[in-house]
Parts: sequence; C-alpha cells; structure tokens
Amino acid sequence: MLLRMSTLLLRTLREDPADAEVPSHRLLLRAGYVRRAASGGFTWLPLGKLVLDRVTEIVRQEMVAIGDQEVHFPALLPAEPYRTSGRWAEYGDDIFTLADRRGAEHLLAPTHEEMAALLVKDLFTSYRDFPVTLFQVQTKFRDEARPRAGVLRGREFLMKDAYSFDLDETGLRAAYDRHRVAYRRVFDRLGLAYTIVAATSGAMGGSASEEFLAATEVGEDTFVGCTACAYAANTEAVVTRAPAPGDPAAQPPAEVHDTPQTPTIAALVALANARRLAGRDDWSAADTLKNVVLTVRRPGVDAAELLVVGVPGDREVDLKRIGAALHPASVAVFEGWDEQPDLVRGYLGPQILGALGIRYLVDPRVAPGTAWLTGANEPGRHAVHVVSGRDFHPEGTVEAAEVRPGDPCPACPTGELTMRRGIEVGHIFQLGRRFTDAFALDVLGPAGTPVRPTMGCYGIGVSRAVAAIAEQHHDERGLVWPAAVAPCDVHLVAAGKGPQLDAALDLGGRLAAAGLRVLVDDRTHVSAGVKFTDAELVGIPRTVVVGRRLADGYVEVRERATGERVEVPLDGLVPRMVDEMRQECEQTLGKHPDRV
Repeated sequence: MLLRMSTLLLRTLREDPADAEVPSHRLLLRAGYVRRAASGGFTWLPLGKLVLDRVTEIVRQEMVAIGDQEVHFPALLPAEPYRTSGRWAEYGDDIFTLADRRGAEHLLAPTHEEMAALLVKDLFTSYRDFPVTLFQVQTKFRDEARPRAGVLRGREFLMKDAYSFDLDETGLRAAYDRHRVAYRRVFDRLGLAYTIVAATSGAMGGSASEEFLAATEVGEDTFVGCTACAYAANTEAVVTRAPAPGDPAAQPPAEVHDTPQTPTIAALVALANARRLAGRDDWSAADTLKNVVLTVRRPGVDAAELLVVGVPGDREVDLKRIGAALHPASVAVFEGWDEQPDLVRGYLGPQILGALGIRYLVDPRVAPGTAWLTGANEPGRHAVHVVSGRDFHPEGTVEAAEVRPGDPCPACPTGELTMRRGIEVGHIFQLGRRFTDAFALDVLGPAGTPVRPTMGCYGIGVSRAVAAIAEQHHDERGLVWPAAVAPCDVHLVAAGKGPQLDAALDLGGRLAAAGLRVLVDDRTHVSAGVKFTDAELVGIPRTVVVGRRLADGYVEVRERATGERVEVPLDGLVPRMVDEMRQECEQTLGKHPDRV
C-alpha cells in the first residue's frame, strides 16, 4: 500500500482543539486521524481507519485462533427480547430507543446477549452442537449523558463481543479461561500495558468477571493493587476486610450529649475532644458513624426508596461503589429533607431507622459489637457508645465507602492497597443462565433429557483501544504508534523538490511492492521543516528522509520511539525495513509461543 500526502484526506493542526480534554483526543484530532461529527460521534479519516482496521484484525485473528465463529447481528433491534430479559428497564436512559412507522419499539444495540441466545435457540437443538462461541465486530450505541474524552467515551463505538454457550459450568470456565488468554495475546500485540482486575458484572450479571485496564492517568476507572500479593481489582469490586464481631452487651450504655453547632464530622470530633466526651480526648473521625441518606430507584418502579448507609466518619460514600452493589437500581444523594422531618440533617443516627421503616445498610467495618459516636436524631445532639447489634440493627452490609491507598489487602494478611487509574479496554464475564433462562433455551442432553446451556460474554472496545494506545504511546511532539497498529510501516519524507521527490516515490513503490505500508510526503508546497513536524505528529514508527545525502547513495532512517537516526545505503533500505518488520512481529508473538 502506498499513500501520498499530496492527495491524502489529511489536515494536521498546529494547536490543540479547545474542546479536547485528554492527550488521545488532542492528538488524534491534530494528527488527522478523526474528526468530530456530532456529540459523542467521530468520523474516522483514512489514517484513523487504517489504525482501527489493524486493531480489528488483531482482535479477529485471536478470536478465530481459539475457535470462535464470526457473525454479524443488526444494530437496530426489536424491543421485545430486551423486555423479556429485563434489560430494557435496566438500561433506562442509557440506550437509544425509537419507534418505526408502525409504532413498534426498537433500540440501537448496546450489546447483543439477547440476540445471541435467540440465534442459538433457533439453530441448535442437541448437546452435539455444543460448545459454540460466536463473535462479531459491531458498532454499539450508548446514550451517554456527557460524551467526553473523544473516542474514549462516545455515544457510538466499535466493539468486539463474543458469546460462549456450554452445557455445564466446567465448559463455561474453560471458555472463560480461553478468552482470558486470548485477550492477553490481543493486548500484548497492540502494545498496551494493562492490568487484569476483578470487576463487578453490572448490567451483564453473572458469577464472575474481570476487566483489562490500560494504565493511564486520564482513565476513568480507578483500580487497586496489593504491595505483597497479586491481588488487583476495580475499586467497585474491592471487598473490605471486616473486624471480628464483638459482644454488644460488653459495651457501656449509650449516652446522649449536647453537641451544638456540630453538623460536620470535623466539628463533632473537635468538640468531643474539647469536652472529653465519655472521658476521652483522642476521638477521631474514624470513631464516628456517618449516616448518608440516598434515594434508590429500581427499574420499572416509579417511586423512589429511601436508603441510609452507615460508614465510618473518616470515609466518604462512593456512589459508584454502592451503585455497583445495588445494580440495576440507580442511586442518588437524598435532597428532600423538608419532606422527611424525622430525619435530622447533620444529626442523624441509626437508632430510629428501624421504627421509621427505612432500610439501613452499613460498611463492613460497622461490625456487630462495635461502638460509635453518632447522631442522636435531635438538633445539636449526638450519642456515644451507640452499638451495632444492640442500639441499631442493620439489614446488612454494603460496599459503599471509598477505597483509599494504604487500606489492607482483602486477599493477603500483610499487603496494602495502592491505587492507579486506567481505561477499560476489555471485560470478560461468566454470565451463567440469565439469558438462556429468559428465553427458555433448552437442548436435548446426552441422557435424553433437556439441558439448559450456560453463557459467557467477552468484550473488547476496539475504537476505545485505539485511544488507549494513543494515551500510552505519545510524547510532546505527537503520536508514537507501535508497529503492529500504525497506519503505515514507513513514512518517506522527500526533503527537496527535485531528485529527492522522484527518489522518494520510487523508493515508496519498492517498499510497497515488498509488502510494507508506505506513506510518502510528496507535498511540494510545504517546507522540509513542516514535513518533519507532521511526521512526528502522525507518529509512524520509522521515517525515512530522502535528502542531501541522496547524491551519495544514502538516506536517513529516524526511529520515532527512540529518536535514533542512522544513515543507510539506499540500495539496502528495502531489505532492512522488511527484516525489521519481521523481527518486530516475531518479538510480539514470541510472548505467546503457541501463536508463533
């Protein structure tokens, strides 16, 4: 393939676009890979489409290598299967819905579990047809409330989704493990630094799931790792290590104290120490019990439910964590204090919640027998020695409190948690029978009785992976694409308008004939300096400069990633480039010997 910049649909920008928030957004726009078409929607220009296609092909190769079969479902789907599964209501405002001219409701597909289950139900009737895994690369749609960060968080995106069907849990686990290994191969080949973390299942449901997170400071996912073991998890999936239960009867009786002007934890702690409440002057925020009032809305239910969550006062409630715990319900901070006079803002304690019929859940640290300084449900008053299991009885525990660096690891006795940010580029699920149950997908088993298959789901954000690669592979001058995904293998720059241009075009033709992808900057209306600046911005791995040493039979090869420059004989350039590309391919696949 030979591309000429004189005719290529490409316009580079010298300044960062005003609305570009993160490096990948800025650089993909500036380097001419994408253009904004609408809020949350982008047009992929020729260079961008080449990168997108190369990423897609790597994903496709690895799916086929583990026996997955490619299909292509429609993006416009009928509402009824999603109503049957319950996800029409669960998705709520997150999906695009529409009605056709006859009034029938449809949606633009956010994912295709329902359609995959219906297809298998339609075609397969016997255990002999299993196991089977289907995959597709398809455009998906989500009605993001605030599209941001370019193609990282759009309303329309390209995704690879695969669906496995097995007759039992052993088969499901084997399919899950195959995809986990294949995903490692995919992201290694893409040049991504990633971490596999335990995750919640969200709208997918199921018994187990893991995310593949590409580490970057602009990532919207926060994940933890352990200083002493291999534990890693999305913060939404972190399990709090609870203290051992104590004896509630062993605690002193509760006492109520006047605590005027203490609606905040900081003010309460300062007053408690100043007055030596309960004979102590070492009160801290961790000794207090903060009670946060939330509203919970369940899919298909108009009325909101009140929920109070108790957490240690040195912690904030993380709405993403509690939202994951209560999914598919949506959660928001309660605002209607005037409508609930029994709830005293700033002085709320858990002692009265049972009598009010308000659901109360607590952080695992609020274990039976633990005593707290908390609100007394009267303005300007708090109580000490308020004991869980004696003075209040939670309905259960919930992972609602923020996770912080230094928290104890839930998987080992000595480790502490560290925190990083990342971009979710892959997610794998053991779905179980949620969707096969919804559609009564049964097949004849080997014993002649019906068997209900179990499902797995495996997604890769293909367009998002492009942006994640750009986030990890750039510098102050522009993009630095890994060789496996770069739009071209070689960028030829003719640093002159005479023999240099003719030689660059001839060399580009020979490189293309040898199987390389070549971009030739044959523009005659721009200076050599502009060409070099654009070459660094576009980020192709190697730039070959056909310049002043051409008369001596030499060209200059510049490595974009390292900045290394070396003069190479013109006659030896083509075999050199071919050999280097072959070596890079072998090095990438060499991480997985079964794929070499």
